[in-house]
Formats: sequence, C-alpha cells, structure tokens
Amino acid sequence: MSSNIFASGCSAGLLPRSAPPQARSDERRQNGVIKKDSGSQEDLSFEDLASIEKERRQLLLRSELPFWRILSYYRGTSLRAVVSDSLVWTTLLIYVWIRWRANTIDYVPAAVAMMEKTNVNILGGFLSFFLVLFVNQTNDRFLEMYGFSKACSGRIQDIAGVAKTQLPYEVADRLVCHFNAAHIAGYVGLNAIGQGSPYSKSNFFDHYNAKHHLLTKNEMKILSHHDMDNSGLCMKELTTWCQQDVAQARKDGLIDAHQEKSMHDKILQFRAAMDGMYDYTDQPPHFFYIHFLVLLSALYLPLFAIDMAYSSGWGDNKSIQLDILQGVIVFLQCIFVAGLRSLGTKMIDPYGDDLEDLSVINYVEGTLEICRTIMASKQPNRGAPSAPPKQPAKGAPVATTCHTIEKSKQPAKGAPSTTTTKHPIKKQPTKWRAVDIV
Repeated sequence: MSSNIFASGCSAGLLPRSAPPQARSDERRQNGVIKKDSGSQEDLSFEDLASIEKERRQLLLRSELPFWRILSYYRGTSLRAVVSDSLVWTTLLIYVWIRWRANTIDYVPAAVAMMEKTNVNILGGFLSFFLVLFVNQTNDRFLEMYGFSKACSGRIQDIAGVAKTQLPYEVADRLVCHFNAAHIAGYVGLNAIGQGSPYSKSNFFDHYNAKHHLLTKNEMKILSHHDMDNSGLCMKELTTWCQQDVAQARKDGLIDAHQEKSMHDKILQFRAAMDGMYDYTDQPPHFFYIHFLVLLSALYLPLFAIDMAYSSGWGDNKSIQLDILQGVIVFLQCIFVAGLRSLGTKMIDPYGDDLEDLSVINYVEGTLEICRTIMASKQPNRGAPSAPPKQPAKGAPVATTCHTIEKSKQPAKGAPSTTTTKHPIKKQPTKWRAVDIV
C-alpha cells in the first residue's frame, strides 16, 4: 500500500455481485439469525441514501425549535402516521355519524340511557399504560442500538490511534483499512435479518471501497464466497483479518504482548457491539404484544367515539358547539393512541430508511474521516535545534515581563549595592535605564 490510507491499493469492489438465491425461506438460518427473503427489499441508490441522511440530520436539529416552529412541520412527525391510519378515520366517522343522527331527530333514543351506565375510561386507562410501556421499551432498545453503533466507531478509532503510534505505516494502514471494511460490511449484513436495511453491497460497500480503497481486488476475490447482502459472515471474516494483522505484528516484534492483548480486546469489543446490533435486529418485540396493543386500540377508539357521541346531548340538549368540542377530544384521543403505537413501532428497527432511523452514513463517514486524520497526523520533531533568541540591538530597550525590571549593566565592583530591602534606604547614585513593560 502507498503512504496514503485512502489512496493505497488498487481499485477494489469491482467484482460482479453474486445473485442472491430466491429460493431461501424465512425459516433458514445463517450466522445464527433468521434470514429474510432477499428479494423483498427494494434497492436504493447511494444518492437516495445520502438524500435521506441529509434530511435525517436536519430533522435532529428541530428538537430545540420554538413550539410554533415545531408545529409547522409535517414530515417526520406523528401527524403523518395519524393521517394514514385507517382506524383514526373510522373512529371519527363513527362519531360524526352518531352526531348527525342526533341532530336529525327530536327524541331521545333508549340507547342514551344505556350508554350512561357504561364506563369506557377503565379500558382507556389500561390501554394508556400498555402503550407508554411499549414506547419505553422500544426507546430503550433504540438507544442500546445507537450505543452499539457508536461503540463500533469508537473501537476503530482506538485501533487507529494505537496502530499509528506503535506500528510501521504500511502495517497500520492495512489494519485500519480492514477494520473500516468490516465496519461497513457489518451494516450491509443487517439486510439479511429482521425487516432488512437499505444498505446493500452495490450501493453502500462498493461505493466506499471504490472511494477509499479499503480492500484490494485480491482481497475482494477472497471474500467473494460470502453473500454480503444476506449474511454477516463477511464482517466476521474481516474482523478476524484484523486480529491476524495484530498477531503478525506481534510475531514480527513490532509490538509487545501487552499491546497485542489490548488491541485484540478492542477488536473483540467491536465484534461484540456489532453482534449486539444483529441480536436486537433479529429479535424484535413479540408479535403477541404488538397484536395485543393493536387489538385494544381497535376496540377502544370506536367505543370511545360512541361514548362521546351519546354524551354530547339529544333532543333539546343538542349544541353544535358541544359537538365540535367533543369531536376535537375524540381526534386528540386518536392522536394519542395511534401516535404512541406508531412511535413505538418506528423505533423497533433503527437501521431502515425512515427519517427517524439512525444516521448510518454519518457514522461510517465520520469514522473514515477520523481514521484519515489519525493516520495523516504529524508531530514536530522535539529534538530539532531551535533558533537562538535574537539579541536586542545596542542601545535598544530590553523587553521584560511586567513582574521583572532589568538594569542596563551590572554595577562596578565596589559600587554601592542596589538590592532592595523592606526598610527605606538612602537613594544611591546608581544609573538605571528605562525599560519597556510588556
């Protein structure tokens, strides 16, 4: 490899992508996780992923805006999920139909007295508890996976720093390239499990490999037996390559046993963090729990709309203003139930193409940029002789600090001492030169 980490090696990643077998079933396992159907994920170009990432990063900056600015947005908000939920519109239609019926008749139906004896609020209390619990669980899951992503980036930076200071440049360059390739391949492998991810070999790994020359053509040929899009095994092998690089450096006497153990620990921590991402993606919250929440929501919201509609007045007690107010309350309850359920669902898989998902491109490019900075860093030589300080010209004032005063020349031998004491003394005829105060 050449002296530049991102210009070394030959152009890699140009090998033809192996066609994923379409006959694989959901029950088949590889790499310890259930594999999804490889043909169900729509491929996005890298430009599409970059556009989503840009909007995603802008969305994160909106959290501290004033409330009136926050309410002006639609994309990336709960309104989009509420508007597209058919249960919300069904609930509102039930309320509108009952109130329209109430305003077209002059008598009070017998069902009104029956509805006064019901108490839908108990069901609403239970549903609220389970919805909040669901959101808290998925939020903890989301933050754990964010921590795994940042831990992967951190361990790569640790290895880059140690390699730069302890290994020859060519050896350190190869190790850091392999580690960054394992990082990117790990995100591509997530496409094989769970809901899949938009990061594929063709639109993600090959893009960064061609741009930064992480792997040579020969190395890509060795890895070609792995189906990177449908397995995390490529990431595992690249991680093992990093361990082999460290072991070889120890055999060559470039590092000692303590440094080797420390670097192996960092590499294994990276693999453990990546495995944590795979584990969480492979095991989402139980479908039984999700179905339970959806069933409660589908039963509660229509009942709540019926209860509010029958309690809004009949016969002589009708009021358009009350009908509108009760309708707003029904809509707010729909926002609460549908919004919380949608929020929890979106946080289950943070490696998708939603605006609320994690910024994978930012993590990868940030790690590459930091590694490039570490590998290109140069420290000035402390042993180089420094230039001697310039002597002031004859007769020029001598610069001093504000805490010292210098005399222009030492008094002749036998001249009166100029040492100051705490007691006042008679002024001596010693000549002093005015100096500048810096």
